[in-house]
Amino acid sequence: MLKLVLISDTHGLHDQLQLPSGDAILHAGDVSSRGTESEIIDFLEWFENLDYKHKIFIAGNHDFFFENNSKEKTASIIPPSITYLNDSGIIIEGVKIWGSPITPWFFDWAFNRKRGTEIKKHWDLIPDDTDILMTHGPVHGILDKTTMGVAAGCEELLKKIENSSIKLHLSGHIHEGYGERMVNGVRFINASVLDIRYRQVNAPVILNFKTKT
Repeated sequence: MLKLVLISDTHGLHDQLQLPSGDAILHAGDVSSRGTESEIIDFLEWFENLDYKHKIFIAGNHDFFFENNSKEKTASIIPPSITYLNDSGIIIEGVKIWGSPITPWFFDWAFNRKRGTEIKKHWDLIPDDTDILMTHGPVHGILDKTTMGVAAGCEELLKKIENSSIKLHLSGHIHEGYGERMVNGVRFINASVLDIRYRQVNAPVILNFKTKT
């Protein structure tokens, strides 16, 4: 059993978090406020020093550094104890985890893609036998409603999950969508720790996930 600690949308306020113990910490993006290199390095130094066996994160729509720089530049600043996923995956203790920073178009921020065919290309990369999926944005209609009542999640992503073996979908992005829902056997979690006013009010989500080894 893996004890997972799930967070998202820290926006540079990571040092305010009170984190529980666990085997792995998963961060679903927006580690920074403006996506500058100095902000990213500050986050990585904090993340590296956390006492977890596995430390995994994806970027979010605020994290411009990861979109504006080459893979080589990005890799050069990420400590070896940290796993950064960008339309890529990792297997830990038999559990297959896939991560993507992509979100539907949202005011021309980082990793935005147009709904429909353009964004579907990214979801098509997700292996069908994925166990845990990390995307910055939620699926359409689940933990994705804004204060204006708009369901901002991705329709194509929901279709992909429905046609796969994914058991856990972790997201953030829509701060007011924080929470957890079980739908058709899939556990959906929006782990945004900040509220709509960027106040650190939501607790990290703790979850025990069955391993395969």
